[in-house]
Amino acid sequence: MRYFQLPGRSPVLATNGMCATSHPLAAKIAIDTLARGGNAVDAAIAGAVILGLCEPQMTGLGGDAFALIKPAGGEDILALNGSGRAAQGSSAQKLRAQGLKTVPVNSAHAVTVPGAVDAFCTLSDRLGKLGMADILGPLIPYFESGVPIAPRVAFDWALAKESLQGSARDVYLAQGKPLKTGHQFALPGQAEVLRRIADKGRDGFYVGEVAEDMVATLKAAGGAHVVSDFAATACDWTDPISGTYKGIDLVEHPPNGQGATAILMANILKHFDITALDPMGSKRAHIEAEAAKLAYDARNRLLADHDHTVRLMHMLDAGTAEKLAALINPKRAMAAAAPLTEAIHKDTVYITVVDRDRMAVSLICSIFHSFGTGLASDKFGILMQNRGAGFTLERWHPNELGPGKRPMHTIIPGMLRQNGRVTMPFGVMGGAYQPAGHLRFLSNMVDFGMDAQSAIDAPRAFSDNGVMSVELGYSDTVRAELYAMGHNVRIPEGPIGGAQSIRIDDSGYLEGASDPRKDGCALGY
Repeated sequence: MRYFQLPGRSPVLATNGMCATSHPLAAKIAIDTLARGGNAVDAAIAGAVILGLCEPQMTGLGGDAFALIKPAGGEDILALNGSGRAAQGSSAQKLRAQGLKTVPVNSAHAVTVPGAVDAFCTLSDRLGKLGMADILGPLIPYFESGVPIAPRVAFDWALAKESLQGSARDVYLAQGKPLKTGHQFALPGQAEVLRRIADKGRDGFYVGEVAEDMVATLKAAGGAHVVSDFAATACDWTDPISGTYKGIDLVEHPPNGQGATAILMANILKHFDITALDPMGSKRAHIEAEAAKLAYDARNRLLADHDHTVRLMHMLDAGTAEKLAALINPKRAMAAAAPLTEAIHKDTVYITVVDRDRMAVSLICSIFHSFGTGLASDKFGILMQNRGAGFTLERWHPNELGPGKRPMHTIIPGMLRQNGRVTMPFGVMGGAYQPAGHLRFLSNMVDFGMDAQSAIDAPRAFSDNGVMSVELGYSDTVRAELYAMGHNVRIPEGPIGGAQSIRIDDSGYLEGASDPRKDGCALGY
């Protein structure tokens, strides 16, 4: 429960439908979609697409998406993998021969074929009610006329302006400068792309002029992409994976996502009496940091494209977690786990929607780094993701770059389930932070009795690549204690991640929560 004498926000309560996401316009459009007869899938697609205009540094038509869906009338959870694959002409050997140790993040080599549009069309066809034309129609005027840039978006824009290159600078900068709060930003080229998707479905994007525009831009930048790489794009229905933390099932997406990392962290933390610790104290932050180091090290070694991932069950096994937990010294930080050779970044959007029939959608999408590769297609202005930077160039590694492979992905949607009933779709943005964020959010509620909004509001810390980022919400005393334990402590330049959730109360109402670290909100009706 929040203290009403202090700054904060209350959870949002409603009965007919709810959306929580990182921009208020996306939340409103999702609710409008529900109110005019759409279901949670229709609303989530509409909100996710408009986020590509509202937060173009984070997401867009040139990115990927993952979703967990609980259809109405049951408690089964479906998983859809909408992540794209490397071009058939991709070769780790060729990049190694050029002396490269990693896939360059701002190069065409880092561009995997975008999977989000195919995922949206697939979700609409199988589970939606309105159809893509009806979903996208109300969005097109916004892309044509624009929306004012929100404060957090402007903050991110300024940090990433130098990553934009070529024709992308004409579309995403104003006379070479980043857009500021209140600047009206439009994407008329993408409005035309949406018309084509509305008319032809996925073929409006992956076949014909739109795909040819993307391929031509990539070829000019040295990429190996051909039109057939785009035409062959197809998302996959998969089976979720899950683990249990103190009676709550944590449901995650299987590889190539990093959801197994969150489950391993949950199993490690079971071996410590977290409830006995100060929720905002150094001892809890230390234990979580050590658990993250161990779980992320396992991720770095084992996770890849589903067809190449090795020893997934080893990561999910309770015995593995027990052995790793025994390595944690409650008073002293261990050396950092082996760093990733591939790039890790934090730019992602998340949207969750629950409708009146209690269909629940947990959807996350991204172009990876801020503005992706910084490359945009010349005619339509589609920013292209650099998810291929998530591959390694290490020979024989399961996550080695290869033709038609999917890279290890950082974005993971989540759901919570208790006694067989889905109680909450949720997500935590923030690149590598996401598994640790899932556990911090869950632990805040389970171990310390926080409601979802309070659990999201609470300060965060994250240890990654030898640095422990500790938000300003922690005291200087806590930072000093962590430093004394051996952590390389710093205050991050920006906030750590962002989260959204909707709790499905068994009495019939919905409770939405949204992270103040973002511009968004939860809305219901």
